Amino acid sequence: MAAAPVRGETSAALVRAESLVEQSRYEEAVETLGDVEVPAVSAPDLALRVLHCEAWARMYLGQLDAADALCERARALAEGAAFSNDDRAEAIFRLAACRLKRGKTANAVALFTEAIRLGGDRVRARAFEWRARCFALIRDWDAAMTDAEHALEYAELLRDARLRALAKMQCSVIAERRGDPRLARYYAEQARDLARECGDRQTEARLLNNLGGLSFLLGRPEVAVAEIKDSFALFLELGCDVDAAQAVSSLAQVHLRCGAPMLAEEQARHALSILDERDDFIDERGNAHLVLGRALLEQGRKDEAMTELAAAEWLFERLGSKSHVAAAWVAQGDAYARLGDTEAAAALYRRAAEALQDFNF
Repeated sequence: MAAAPVRGETSAALVRAESLVEQSRYEEAVETLGDVEVPAVSAPDLALRVLHCEAWARMYLGQLDAADALCERARALAEGAAFSNDDRAEAIFRLAACRLKRGKTANAVALFTEAIRLGGDRVRARAFEWRARCFALIRDWDAAMTDAEHALEYAELLRDARLRALAKMQCSVIAERRGDPRLARYYAEQARDLARECGDRQTEARLLNNLGGLSFLLGRPEVAVAEIKDSFALFLELGCDVDAAQAVSSLAQVHLRCGAPMLAEEQARHALSILDERDDFIDERGNAHLVLGRALLEQGRKDEAMTELAAAEWLFERLGSKSHVAAAWVAQGDAYARLGDTEAAAALYRRAAEALQDFNF
């Protein structure tokens, strides 16, 4: 007779935890699930939801090993006869997201592909959007945009404003990486409207940060600073400190390019102090080290600059993005040029160019 009360307690705690995850209150979600029993035999449906919820929260807290282990347990549980292909696809999708956060891009692509094959429309919408991120990392822009557009198609079919916002944000990111900031801003503005519509304030804040970067690329630095500051304020209001650090890093980039290296140094260091050792933010940590290195270089502090640029290169190598690594090599080449070592500078510029070329034979 004890099974019903246990199920009721688990279900109530799970609903609270899932609501907290939706609000990006990940620490509270983990605490809520702390004493919850996982009834894998008597209530496998609840057990799977508990594993999914805790894994997602821990992934966004940067606890990637724990999240990965929970995702593996969820995938094994979903193989049972009580579950459908859509349940299995959901478990595979979450494992793939965790693998991408851990920098295992090829494995993530394979898992997202399997989730797309097995899943229904909702799983496919999310898996296509995440797989687009993988393809962007390896500079396969056509595949990335195709996946982002597929994600948008499924989101529109579902009439889900939040999924539409995420898909359009991915379209914006890809358009910017392909060198079209006007198209990127068009997508980002639409995505922000959708995020507002559905009350997804964290995604709205991320889009404000992205819009700031696009405003700068379009020659409007004052607008860029205002938008990034609005993003920073919203992140702080939501309690998203790590996301706020990304906005600070964006401000550092703008101030560096506007000729204020001392302010850029201060902001880059502040961003790094928040991001610390977060392995799920390797790209942003690398960007902050890159901006810091260039800011130090502008101040004539060449040895310190080289240390920061080497840190950026190491992080970008872990990320597995040729574009990011090439940016670090170009910055190091600039540093050697300042030191008068034109041969070393030329070698780094050549290495960067070769890494980015698509024609090899």
